[in-house]
Amino acid sequence: MPTVPSILGFGAIAIDDIVYVDQPLSAGKGKVLQSARAFGGNVATALAAVARLGGTAGFVGWLGSAADDAVLCDLVASGVETAFAPRHPHARPVRSRITVGSDGERFIAYDDDAMLGTAPDFPDEVLGRATVLIVDSYAIRSLDVVARARDLGLAILGDVEWSGGPATERLIALCDHLILPLGFARTATGCQSPAEMLDALWLPSRSAVVLTDGGRGVYYRGRDETGLWHLPPHRVAVVDSTGAGDCFHGAYAHALTRGADTAGGVAFAAAAAALSITGRGGREALPTDDQVTELLASTSAPSAVELKYAQLDTGT
Repeated sequence: MPTVPSILGFGAIAIDDIVYVDQPLSAGKGKVLQSARAFGGNVATALAAVARLGGTAGFVGWLGSAADDAVLCDLVASGVETAFAPRHPHARPVRSRITVGSDGERFIAYDDDAMLGTAPDFPDEVLGRATVLIVDSYAIRSLDVVARARDLGLAILGDVEWSGGPATERLIALCDHLILPLGFARTATGCQSPAEMLDALWLPSRSAVVLTDGGRGVYYRGRDETGLWHLPPHRVAVVDSTGAGDCFHGAYAHALTRGADTAGGVAFAAAAAALSITGRGGREALPTDDQVTELLASTSAPSAVELKYAQLDTGT
């Protein structure tokens, strides 16, 4: 049996049919420039990002039982361990259709009538050997496994984008590293400013709350930080923003395994995510550790500023 990776994850795994058009999405219509099929999914792409960065990652959600299952083979090709994933003949990926505008913005239409989460009896023996567990919104189907992982001392990194009601509230409470898109954080808290959202989502049990806001940067609060912070975005040529948030989660998890504090983890993850949007598809431009290090060392790399001094234009 292989060694248990440092970073485990379960949640969405997807096959994406992507169409690139010559106009921004706001134009309402445009000419098709290129079509492609790619593998994606929040957690699957985050784990692929970990592997690309040189970390060890394992997918432990449901996978098909066939040896030639397409998503299984893709995970293996991406450097993600699958030996510990439960198998079921009816397991299938989420299917997504993604339209990418000329400005890199995208619209995702998906069918998630699939087996998501993981086996309810997933063994503590495996969980206890890992350091970080990455979960997404679909982890509401396996809350007991998330709770056991938290009790075993794993850092629970939550990528939550939608609410399933009280189960999602419990999931959010279990995440000690809560990384949300700012739009969902606004919906979940009813707050308008990033500072108010960070405060509303904070719990004594949290290690960090991070709000990603695309081209406006990242807002965060950490147990090892004083105050609230805003990290402006890196200025890169945007080709396709698909998978940028997933790359952020994977890179942040990788930074955690190397002992990074909140500021260091956010900086590393933001640089990785910025590089990921310079190529098409969710995984084509996933960066290496050397590429992220080089971007962070560049003279154009942004520095974090205390939130009270940041420009708080969030489009509201």
